[in-house]
Amino acid sequence: MSWVEPVTLTGRHARLEPMTEDHIPALAQIGVGQDFWHFMLYGDMRTEADMRAWVWDILSRAQKGTDLPFVAVDRISGRVAGATRYLNIIPKDRGLEIGGTWYGTEFQRTAVNTECKYLLLQHAFETLGAIRVQLKTDSRNVRSQRAIERLGAVKEGVLRNHMILPDGHIRHSVFYSILDSEWDGVKKNLEAMMAKYG
Repeated sequence: MSWVEPVTLTGRHARLEPMTEDHIPALAQIGVGQDFWHFMLYGDMRTEADMRAWVWDILSRAQKGTDLPFVAVDRISGRVAGATRYLNIIPKDRGLEIGGTWYGTEFQRTAVNTECKYLLLQHAFETLGAIRVQLKTDSRNVRSQRAIERLGAVKEGVLRNHMILPDGHIRHSVFYSILDSEWDGVKKNLEAMMAKYG
């Protein structure tokens, strides 16, 4: 299977479907004005037009074959819950990154969020045959770091002065990874976390 071929991943609580322009209004409804954008590379999302520009940018990356973007849908309500993607996809080295992830406030730290990570990791390791999945976050975003660590990812280090954000802040990025040899343990951990949601 191609690493950049759009695919729908479905679980009990969540569905990850290929991002399209049709998702823009629903993404804007839950994403505009959220404070997590301060830590991300795209600048603040203040209007639906900002969200439209963001979606177009992400879709242009997909056309280049470096990214595979998804929209997360809560299967209970049918509502769009957030967005995530594979990026820095390098099939030759059997590696990719999971990132650009955000959820509306009511879906953060819920079964949807946890199951989406599970679905993305499972597809990467069990279908694509990845040997490494990378995650990174802003060094100021302690909440995100704790969430990545809860998955069972291994902290590799900090890239200092890694990126300059749209507001001029010079970001240090904290890098984590999960290897294929670690996936079984991470999978069991995530399944235990999801079991708590019933």
